[in-house]
Parts: sequence; structure tokens; C-alpha cells
Amino acid sequence: MNGNDNRTRPKLAVIDYGMGNLRSVVRAWQHVGANAYLAATPGEIGRADALIFPGQGAIVDAMRLLESTGFDAVIRDWIAADRPFFGICLGLQALFEHSEEGDAVGLGVFKGAVRRFRLDPDLKIPHMGWNSVAFEPDTALTEGLRSGEDQFYFVHSYHIVPTDPEIVTFQTDYGGRFVSGIQSGNCYATQFHPEKSQAKGLQLYGNFLKSL
Repeated sequence: MNGNDNRTRPKLAVIDYGMGNLRSVVRAWQHVGANAYLAATPGEIGRADALIFPGQGAIVDAMRLLESTGFDAVIRDWIAADRPFFGICLGLQALFEHSEEGDAVGLGVFKGAVRRFRLDPDLKIPHMGWNSVAFEPDTALTEGLRSGEDQFYFVHSYHIVPTDPEIVTFQTDYGGRFVSGIQSGNCYATQFHPEKSQAKGLQLYGNFLKSL
């Protein structure tokens, strides 16, 4: 594959719903070989091979922006059609039914809730910085990664509690185990930020790209 020819690289539409600096996400995907670009409206998705839902900010604001742009319906339909999807941080949390943050209603793609950490006073909220991620069994997404050893970057005060244990792929310990990533068909989403996780995060993105 000619890495300089966008026509031969998988097209990844990164949802730009008006919150946060998403350039680092786009650059990370481009670094591993994707033709990644920002899509500010559903019409800009075009013939993308995969949809990327990055997450920054508060879920109440994010849901309002998704609904006003029509991305809420696009995400639901995209995942329902089992098309390749990757959600990051808030892009994971918004897939569930309800969040304690602002008493927000999510996209409801998966059953379950998003809850605020309730931790020992010695542990800070938000959970911020590097932490290990455990996964079992090994999958194409985790090829070359070491369960419970490799470190990824987190910054969040809320965590998902899925109803269906079958979708759980990653777990992390911070005052107790919490779910830090899911998979359902071609839908993947992580609580940690691969684009901020240096070589291991890029490896995860690269593994996703190879599956397209």
C-alpha cells in the first residue's frame, strides 16, 4: 500500500461535534496509516470505511450537539448495521442509556449506565494518568499487547456499568475493577485515550485499522 496515496488508505470519519481539540485524534489515526478526516455534519462522512467517535467535555453538552447535528441517529444506525466503529472516552460513555453526569440520557446503543467513581478519599477524582488494562481473551484488537502490563492514558470521573457482560473487553483497577473498554461485533470503544497513550495506543489503533 502506498502510504502517501489517500485513495488506497482506509477512510476514517472522525465526528467533529464542536467540542475539544480533535486534531490529535486525527493525527494518531493518520500516523498508523488511515486517511482520517474530521466530519462536522453527517453529510461529510461520505463513503467512510469506519466512524470514529472521540470524546471530550460533558455528556450533556455532547448529547445536545449530537442531536442538533443528527449524528445521534447516524451513530445508532451505523452500529446497528455492524459497520466499523471506534469510540473514545466520552465516545464510549454516550453509547449507554443513562449517565449520572447531569442526569443525561445517552444514545442507548447498549443497555447500562454511566456512574461516577465512588472511591476511598485517598484516591483522586478524576482518575487521571497512566494505568494498566487487562483483557481476556486476546483478540485481533489486542494483538501484540500485554494484558495487565501495558499502560494507557485515562482522564475521567465516570465509568460505564454495562448490563451485558459479553461486551466487556477491557478492565482496569482504580479503587476496584471497572470496565475500560467494550466490543460488540465491529463496534469497539475504550475509556482510555489511545491517541494519548504513545506506542501502545497507536498499536491498538493500528490493529483496528488492519481489521477493516
